[in-house]
Amino acid sequence: MNSLIRFLKNWTLPVSIAVGAVCYLTFYYVPQLDALGNTLGTVVDAIFPWMVFSTLFSTFCRIDFHQMRPYRWQFGIVATQLVLVALNVWVIMLVADDLWQKLLFESLLTCIIGPAATAAPVVTAKIGGNINTMTAFVVLSSFVCALTIPAVFPLLERSAGLDFWSAFLIILQKLAIVLILPLVLGWFMQHFAKRACAWIVSIPDLSFYLWAAQLSVTSGVTVRNIVHSAAGLPLLLMIAVMSLVLCFVLFAIGRVVGSHLGEEVNSGQASFQKNTALSIWVAYTYLTPMASVGAGCYVLWQNIINSIELWQYRKDQTSSSI
Repeated sequence: MNSLIRFLKNWTLPVSIAVGAVCYLTFYYVPQLDALGNTLGTVVDAIFPWMVFSTLFSTFCRIDFHQMRPYRWQFGIVATQLVLVALNVWVIMLVADDLWQKLLFESLLTCIIGPAATAAPVVTAKIGGNINTMTAFVVLSSFVCALTIPAVFPLLERSAGLDFWSAFLIILQKLAIVLILPLVLGWFMQHFAKRACAWIVSIPDLSFYLWAAQLSVTSGVTVRNIVHSAAGLPLLLMIAVMSLVLCFVLFAIGRVVGSHLGEEVNSGQASFQKNTALSIWVAYTYLTPMASVGAGCYVLWQNIINSIELWQYRKDQTSSSI
């Protein structure tokens, strides 16, 4: 039993992905579970954004707002993200000349435009990074994302009967509930509900395990979108391969930015470790379900890399202690 618990703790992320995928496929291939699966699917769609909310809220309860200040590497990462978003939008609007090319680049866009993962500070701390500056970046990244997504998505998928500014305000309002409200509540808890806040902070790795639960749901939603996708196998494979390439590209860009502006470990994680649950929800809601497949594949690749990083760091620590 102890070895099983140790395994689950060491490989939480791959286990979460496997659980989500297996659960959905079980409901899909067992006809007797159809009614229950349809009910649970409706429930999952309803609670999905609140899972994102709760993970962010638990992270923001830990922030020392008095020590938060900007760092050069944070603006370097944000700047490179905005450049990549602009380049991707340009390709979608002016270069992509058929539906499949547009879907491919929209899938990649959902990965690039997303904010830093809420569990990024926890993972970063586990591999020797700075949890305080990384948490500050999650806040900055959430604000940037809350403005960028409403500005970009109405350009790509015009909502019926809505002009750009109407669509912008609708998306901004919904994103503010998921991204900005947790920050405000985190500050409120620290100042006016200190006992409850201390209890939340006292739970070890709460954000990490909430993220793991969210990851299971994300994996299940991704498998559902793939199974019901009208796209052919070649396009799905292309999205999977390109999301893997993008994962390594963002990781390399982050490391390069960090090597020049400080905190290389933090910069690498900040650049490539994305809140894919939010990206999937936004793509599914404001683009097309097919566009969410990119973020779904991306979550697999980024968590494989995270698991390898955690394994390597534990191995190095064990070797240095001998």
